[in-house]
Amino acid sequence: MVVKLLKGIFGTSNQRELSKLKPLVNEINSLNAKYSKFTDNELRAATAKFKEEFKDVTPAEQSKKLDSMLPNAFAVAREGIKRALNMFPFDVQLIGGIVLHSGKIAEMATGEGKTLVAVMAAYLNSLTGKGVHVITVNDYLAKRDSEWMGKAYKLLGLSVGVITTDLDDKDRKKAYNCDVTYGTNNEFGFDYLRDNMKFSLSDYAQRELNYVIIDEVDSVLIDEARTPLIISGESDEATELYYKANNTVSFLKRDSDYTVDEELKTAILTEEGIEKVEHALNINNIYDPRHLDMLHAINQSLRAHACYFKDADYLVKDNQVLIVDEFTGRLMTGRRYGEGLHQALEAKEHLNVEGENQTLATVTFQNFFRMYKKLSGMTGTADTEAEEFKKIYNLDVVVVPTNKPLVRRGHPDLVFATEAEKFNAVSEEIIEKYKTGQPVLVGTVSVEKSERLSAILKKKGIPHSVLNAKNHIKEAHIITNAGQRKSVTISTNMAGRGTDIVLGEGVVDLGGLHVIGTERHESRRVDNQLRGRSGRQGDVGSSRFYVSLEDDLMRIFGSDKLTPFLEKLGLKDGQAIEHSMISKAIENAQKKVEGHNFDIRKNLIDYDNVMNKQRELIYSYRKVILQIEKLSDFYDEILFDIESLTESYFESYVPEKTHGENWDIEGLFEIIKVNMSIDIPSLPASFFNTSAIPGLYGDDKNTGENKDTALNRDALIAALKGATRGELLKIIVDLIKKNIENKISEFPKDELIDIVKALYLQAMDNLWKDALTSLETLKEGIGLRGYAQVNPLIEYQKEAYELFINMQFRMKEEALNSIMTVQFEESMNTDDIFAGSGLYSNDLILTHDDINEANSEDGRKQKPIVKPKKIGRNEPCPCGSGKKYKNCHGKN
Repeated sequence: MVVKLLKGIFGTSNQRELSKLKPLVNEINSLNAKYSKFTDNELRAATAKFKEEFKDVTPAEQSKKLDSMLPNAFAVAREGIKRALNMFPFDVQLIGGIVLHSGKIAEMATGEGKTLVAVMAAYLNSLTGKGVHVITVNDYLAKRDSEWMGKAYKLLGLSVGVITTDLDDKDRKKAYNCDVTYGTNNEFGFDYLRDNMKFSLSDYAQRELNYVIIDEVDSVLIDEARTPLIISGESDEATELYYKANNTVSFLKRDSDYTVDEELKTAILTEEGIEKVEHALNINNIYDPRHLDMLHAINQSLRAHACYFKDADYLVKDNQVLIVDEFTGRLMTGRRYGEGLHQALEAKEHLNVEGENQTLATVTFQNFFRMYKKLSGMTGTADTEAEEFKKIYNLDVVVVPTNKPLVRRGHPDLVFATEAEKFNAVSEEIIEKYKTGQPVLVGTVSVEKSERLSAILKKKGIPHSVLNAKNHIKEAHIITNAGQRKSVTISTNMAGRGTDIVLGEGVVDLGGLHVIGTERHESRRVDNQLRGRSGRQGDVGSSRFYVSLEDDLMRIFGSDKLTPFLEKLGLKDGQAIEHSMISKAIENAQKKVEGHNFDIRKNLIDYDNVMNKQRELIYSYRKVILQIEKLSDFYDEILFDIESLTESYFESYVPEKTHGENWDIEGLFEIIKVNMSIDIPSLPASFFNTSAIPGLYGDDKNTGENKDTALNRDALIAALKGATRGELLKIIVDLIKKNIENKISEFPKDELIDIVKALYLQAMDNLWKDALTSLETLKEGIGLRGYAQVNPLIEYQKEAYELFINMQFRMKEEALNSIMTVQFEESMNTDDIFAGSGLYSNDLILTHDDINEANSEDGRKQKPIVKPKKIGRNEPCPCGSGKKYKNCHGKN
């Protein structure tokens, strides 16, 4: 009561935000008369003048400068839109544009012209010359919007590009260099990963990530946030295990042989099931470490049979298992389930089981989009997820009022006892609306449900169209006709998102578009999106949802009190109920699922933040290497690596406070030989500084007439043990450095610097690839640490840090080893060095999901494990945080 009273006095935070924007809107409107008199050339000249003003603006001053230019820039953009598109943005669209420029999310109802709103914010921010990215949900919309809105941009003197799947690197770079670039979240994310696998900065497609506007921001940053972007290559995992596992689990029975957790989509063998599996496979103990691969395949096959269903979670098309996006109903081409689940589904459907993949590069949408200097978005449904947007992305949601009052009528939900009764009632309402001529859009949660309803309508002779993942090619045509008289459209969640359903002649008099939801979705946003298909721009419309107690949402997440309540009412067959308690139970169930899904996304980003820090350090170091132009500069980098490695070796073989007689010089020689391919005792005498090593030649006072012969090994070791530890460190570092320089001098002179850079980058990329596999493996099993009363995330952070430190150590070894062992043939160049790395081969696979671990046994010689150099508590932490080690990863 107090909250309502305070809101009545002070208004909501959203109302206060909108009131702050009104003076800006008034100022923009006051400039209309001025810019309406400009010629097209004068408008373009205004753009050029705006850009000129940013030439001397520092990055720190850029934001304030943009704010000061907003009224004039928006007024110019508005005039350009008017002339190019014959549309004049409303005041509410100006508000939406200002919200976007402010780095916030603008929630605008369907049909309010979000595509147009983005133009004004994009125009203003493009004036910095650093580029603006506009993200759409598919290639079709990206191309459409770039061409449609591009008319306005070009009239104003801006360049427009579009990124689509079929573009090569040259065209991608050209598109990214435009003032405004349209494309999908997948393409932008993959280009970021691909750029950071390249061996020349000139080959990078993207510029810096400056400012981004995300259309359907809830779909991109919420719905798709659980599935990271991954570039992967094939590994050598065996696939026959999945055929064997599939044959085994297909005979198991639910409840007796295994139990299912539908909420988590997992299945677990019972004691009886374990016995049956062991008998079928002729194995005494399936949990024996020797059978872990088989156990993994069994578990995934069990999930494939018990938790994932054809025409709901996936389709089989062209002999492939294609995933159906649960939020959009679209096929996710190129995406594969991870952890062997996709292979299990292929075996289940008797298809060719493809090999599992090894991750080469990966990033989540959360961390990719948080790299932009400024992030904003727009959608019709964001307010229900405002808390998540704030916590994860620091994005505020501003609900922008509609240009005209919303007159769509929302009918109460109708709840039935069974799904069959529900579908019968839905078909009856469709028939009723069809007879009156009112168009109907019916939303279903899966391909299977859409086809089930279609079959019912066919039997009853009702003409209709079906829009789902099987016939998505006809989407544009189906949506175009969905608002016409007597039109009946059955759709999965794709429902023409990003497009408006235009009402046909006379349809307004019939009540506008009527939307029927055949089931409540897990997310309230998806339900709101379906409702939003009708009632655009003040049009009439209506909506109603049908629910049954057999629906997944109600069965898995619904209130336990609901069923007894309905039983007391004594519902007759086919009878529906409308009650506030029912609606409350449905809303609570949705909130429960939304909370569960938020926990999944939060957990994903908590773990990915660890990897993300490592990724940033690796990618920034790659750029440091790529930017080196002189060999002398590279020698500084090489010398640093030699010194740090040698110091680490000394920790193990030449410990401090140990007498020289106890130094393991032989072990030191061996580790350097194995890891750097430098055999110190076999080096010719000319490599040694005799004045720095007294007694180098033992009792033989002859200082060595033949400097090309190797020294006496025993004499060398004895002489080195006679030096101080500091002297020995300098001697070894100088010897390694001289060997490296000598080897580099043999490289082809015209490509010398490129070859050295290539060898360093190849070592870095190979070790980073292995690190990604190790991190995935670590993450898969870390949850079990919770049973030991420890926080799995803290344990993951600690062990991931140790892995990263060791990886950095190995990278230096690999790079120096590569320099010492590379062999050049006639006509060999840098391209030949990259060959075999797998980074540019044609078998790269782009996916959107977790990829299972790859076999790390690559046949390379195993190297002795050397403890990395101990880090002092007051030294800078190697993770790059800028904190002292004791205040960062050195904490207990």
